[in-house]
Amino acid sequence: MALTIYGAANSRTSRVLWLAKELGPQYEHVPVNNRNGDTRKPEHLKLNPNGHVPVIKDGDLILWESLAINNYLAKKHGGPLAPANREEEGKVCMWSMWALTEMEPPGVQMLMHTLFLPEDKRSPTVLAQAKEQAKAPLAVLEAHLANNEYLLGNRFTVADVNVASVVSTLPRVKYDMSTYPKVAAWLGKCNARPAAAAVREMQAAPQPA
Repeated sequence: MALTIYGAANSRTSRVLWLAKELGPQYEHVPVNNRNGDTRKPEHLKLNPNGHVPVIKDGDLILWESLAINNYLAKKHGGPLAPANREEEGKVCMWSMWALTEMEPPGVQMLMHTLFLPEDKRSPTVLAQAKEQAKAPLAVLEAHLANNEYLLGNRFTVADVNVASVVSTLPRVKYDMSTYPKVAAWLGKCNARPAAAAVREMQAAPQPA
């Protein structure tokens, strides 16, 4: 049975769409809008009782949480993007959890107080705190990439999709990356991939009302 991916392309669903386009399985995309109440409708709550996207349905399996979905899809479909052994599988999980716990919280705050909130609700103080908070994890990533082309070494994997999809917040908020040239170069390579570009085209297209 074909894979179905639920969620608009301008949400965290973009992470799953990016990986799906890298892996190449046939899939149906259902662009459930997370900003107009669609994720709180009964039919969606049957898929994800948390009321969020993305969600996938793969046969009888239903999964939520973007990076968990990506790790599942990479292992299922295999190939060079998938972990090659248990050690790599552990590193993929480590970097994915790191992205969620270390990089995403300040990234979300920067997005909220730069782009998403009405101007009168944006706080320069919160924005400055988020920018400061991002420095420590970026320094960790910079140090790792000083000796590695990609997160697992010399090849692009699901770990890079997961982490790059989170770190890509920074260019959107015009974060100064001059202190982190290795991160900037790695992120540029990741985002230059055809699959990533295809998802950006989806995001630029009119989104469901």
